[in-house]
Amino acid sequence: MQTKKATPSRHVVVVGTQWGDEGKGKLVDWLTETATGVVRFQGGHNAGHTLVINGKKTALHLIPSGIMRPGVKCYIGNGVVLSVGKLLEEIEGLERAGVVVRDRLFVSEACPLILPFHVTIDMAREAAKERSGSAKIGTTGRGIGPAYEDKIARRALRVQDLRFPERFAAKLSELLALHNHVLTTYLQGQQIEWPDSVKPYMVDGEVSFDAVYNEAMAHAQQLLPMVADVSKALNEAHLAGANLLFEGAQGTLLDIDHGTYPFVTSSNCVAGNAAAGAGVGPGLLHYVLGITKAYCTRVGGGPFPTELDWETEGTPGWHMSTVGAERGTTTGRSRRCGWFDAALLKRSAQVNGLSGLCITKLDVLDGLSELQLCIGYELDGERIDLLPMGADEIERCKPIYETMPGWDTSTVGATQMDQLPANAVAYLRRIEAVTGVPIHMVSTSPDRDHTILLNHPYQA
Repeated sequence: MQTKKATPSRHVVVVGTQWGDEGKGKLVDWLTETATGVVRFQGGHNAGHTLVINGKKTALHLIPSGIMRPGVKCYIGNGVVLSVGKLLEEIEGLERAGVVVRDRLFVSEACPLILPFHVTIDMAREAAKERSGSAKIGTTGRGIGPAYEDKIARRALRVQDLRFPERFAAKLSELLALHNHVLTTYLQGQQIEWPDSVKPYMVDGEVSFDAVYNEAMAHAQQLLPMVADVSKALNEAHLAGANLLFEGAQGTLLDIDHGTYPFVTSSNCVAGNAAAGAGVGPGLLHYVLGITKAYCTRVGGGPFPTELDWETEGTPGWHMSTVGAERGTTTGRSRRCGWFDAALLKRSAQVNGLSGLCITKLDVLDGLSELQLCIGYELDGERIDLLPMGADEIERCKPIYETMPGWDTSTVGATQMDQLPANAVAYLRRIEAVTGVPIHMVSTSPDRDHTILLNHPYQA
């Protein structure tokens, strides 16, 4: 029998509306001043959130950004594929910095495990594409896709299997035989020069059972005290009146169903997956905040209608790349840069059910004399105002731009709209008008406190 709620709860979902790297980490961290629990519900350690607090940078890949707030509980939901080794590395790094982690981090027992053979399969596939001249997907090479494949094929090893060494060994033996066969035949793994991070697991071109099993059992001793029924914990927190924050990874246009397929990630990044990936009912998702840069970036392959030349000094794209420090948190790869795309954002608003927007990196546009705002495309001679589904059609889209004046006055650190130059305000208002989504927050630097609040998600 469920207990009666003590006080009303409110739960917010934070999602990226572009191709990831929109600055979600800072906003999640900022919102945890109100939230008592933060939940990761999809992806793996291919995601990266950078927080800047009092001038100090912290990069997180698996642990929810709320960990930087003392007393906030953090949950890794069943929708996340988990590399236990990488999680423990992240925990140890935070602990060296004086952050208390283990007694407030809860990991779902239903998380599928990422194991070393997933990494080798991921790397070998990209190498095979390169050999054949095919376009690489641009994965991070961290085994995310192969781990999700095992989950969908109903053969994955999950966190709960670590409790039972004999069961784990039997499942591992069967799974490893399958992947080693693919690795040594179809993917020609013997021809690959493996990186140092993979070599300890390799014996005669195959992944070693003993190396994987022994490491997993050693990791289990540290992980199991943090394992929980996260679905149960979140529903109990809701009934007790807690405010929860669901933290998305990657971005909407990398969603396996709604993104620029096949140049996408292996999970659902949209807001609705917060329910399935954490084990709560969709009725508990009260507000959806879409995080979007004041321009666009993308890492890896795939179509990008508003992409600019971002490598030539003095160009707007170069300005975005250098002033915005556009390098991936997880991979270190340079991000491709381009103008803001309102037609793309309309697609994101549609599939996420956005309640409001937070515009990030407005300050990066400081100093540009003129801005271009994409309001639609020409596709095969027809004008459209919504991003098509799938990479082939998007590749043929020619952006239709509106020209707007830029501004010279710095917006860095602004915390009120009346501190922004008039042209910056006009740019934001035009984004609202074209996309049909209200702007509720504006970020004016990476620092936690440099945020303009127009409508609080926990009070909207």
